[in-house]
Amino acid sequence: NRVGRGPGSGNGKTAGRGFNGQKSRSGYKQRLGFEGGQMPLYRRIPRRGFNNARFTVRFTIINVGDLNVFDAGTVVDLEKILEVGLTSPETPWLKVLGNGEIDRPLTIKTHKISGSARAKVEAAGGTIEILPLDRAKAKKSGESKGE
Repeated sequence: NRVGRGPGSGNGKTAGRGFNGQKSRSGYKQRLGFEGGQMPLYRRIPRRGFNNARFTVRFTIINVGDLNVFDAGTVVDLEKILEVGLTSPETPWLKVLGNGEIDRPLTIKTHKISGSARAKVEAAGGTIEILPLDRAKAKKSGESKGE
């Protein structure tokens, strides 16, 4: 509706905004949870719990379908994957997931592998070597993104 267009409209002068104050100004918007200056509920209530994000392990993810760029019999590890440019070095740990199909036998050195990925690699005649998660190595090299 056209408001503030004269007294005959029924919404003249203050245009339905009442008299002075914050609510009458243009661009007025209160933030969520605002209680008129009173300490809002979300700040009156104590924080609870524990956030484990500092200790999470983040993996560089690769799918088995992406591994078909390697020749049969190749030993595939994170260094080889980075060499070929399949992924960027997000973390020093590698996890192989089962999206896609693999049609050649490869030896895969990884820190973690999903069940479906393991089944596909072994069905293609490949082998899997699970590497230990060396957290100290990541801290020294400063590559851990777990914050």
